[in-house]
Amino acid sequence: MATETRGEAAAKDEGKGKPARKRTSPALFVRQVIAELRKVIWPTRRELIMYTTVSLVFVLIMMGIVSGLDWAFQRGVFWVFG
Repeated sequence: MATETRGEAAAKDEGKGKPARKRTSPALFVRQVIAELRKVIWPTRRELIMYTTVSLVFVLIMMGIVSGLDWAFQRGVFWVFG
């Protein structure tokens, strides 16, 4: 059975080939973060304005849909239950 393989032999094999994990110093962490941020392709001002506009328009449209459905359901409930 598969549960029989979980014994001392399986526990001994788990640690092989893996280096010991060390904690990263705060200074090294900050250097790594800065290095990763340099790889990012940042949007231009025009792209940022376009993305923001599209997001706001989408949110406004969804607010309209949800508000309309809420109003319709309210009217339906009032019609059914008086």
